[in-house]
Amino acid sequence: MTYQPPFKLTNTLVSRVAEIIELVANWNAHNPQSLVPQLRRGNRIKTVQASLAIEQNTLTVEQVTALLDGKRVLGRPQEIQEVHNAFAAYDALAGFDSGSVDDLLTAHGLLLKGLSDDAGSFRVGGVGIYQDKQLVHMAPPAKQVPRLIHDLQHWLAATDAHPLIASCAFHYELEFIHPFSDGNGRIGRLWQTLILSRWHPLLAYLPMETVIKSRQDDYYRLLGEADASSDCGPFMVFLLDAISEALNESLASEALPSAAKTPVETPVEKQLKTPEQILLVLAEHPQWTLAEVAQSLGKSVSAIERAATKLKQQGRLQRVGARKGGSWLVVSEPVNNKQGNNQ
Repeated sequence: MTYQPPFKLTNTLVSRVAEIIELVANWNAHNPQSLVPQLRRGNRIKTVQASLAIEQNTLTVEQVTALLDGKRVLGRPQEIQEVHNAFAAYDALAGFDSGSVDDLLTAHGLLLKGLSDDAGSFRVGGVGIYQDKQLVHMAPPAKQVPRLIHDLQHWLAATDAHPLIASCAFHYELEFIHPFSDGNGRIGRLWQTLILSRWHPLLAYLPMETVIKSRQDDYYRLLGEADASSDCGPFMVFLLDAISEALNESLASEALPSAAKTPVETPVEKQLKTPEQILLVLAEHPQWTLAEVAQSLGKSVSAIERAATKLKQQGRLQRVGARKGGSWLVVSEPVNNKQGNNQ
């Protein structure tokens, strides 16, 4: 029996595809080839930031911009690594074959480099998806994953469905199979972008992830409903609407007068001295160890420990609780040791 994702080609799906085709034509007309480099940078930053934010990464667009510029920002090391990995994966996009299992594994290896022990490999154990401690999806057994992915990519290579339809169906099926222990959402959105870019190159830089992020509850709800009904059609409509909205936003942005497009100034903390950087980090992340602070700031642990000691002597930083399990308290007004208990 030939594999087929669980959807029927409805009038709603056909209508959405027709709308997007018209929008792409308009977007292409507003973005001649000479403007593509400027378009690429801004939209790629939005794509990476939103796709990671869906997975609880807290870095802002400004911080992601700074990282792309090679600047130092304050952030948890894992989140910074996720950004670097995502840029590496999207930069490699043009060289991937959407129907290749090996390329899918390579892309996952880039996305999860340094973050997961099995980056670039299918999971070997069972996995369930929970919301509020309630199981909402039990993925197929691990031993079935290679066969299911092979069938899915074989379908993708052979289908005569429009790439807009095929990309949405692939996105759903990849999330259903959940082939990796981590990073399934990121690889699903990356691979949909790859499929779309083969239909139209400009779509490699369409930040549909920003729309998905703004409707994240609907995204997960429709995934769950598709599982329950064995029909991913409504979820595909959601994804097509996200593409349509992202295209409309891009068209609106390009229509703005150039004077209105003022660049965003990125707050970069490297102008601050080390003690002030430490206080900023620990104010936001009081549970961090000094070793984590050092890694985040790109400085040696000994340098951070020396600066933290001075801050404690000045009354600007206090340790609350035990060495393990305690936290840091940044004091807004330094304690004047010479005044004893006077306030």
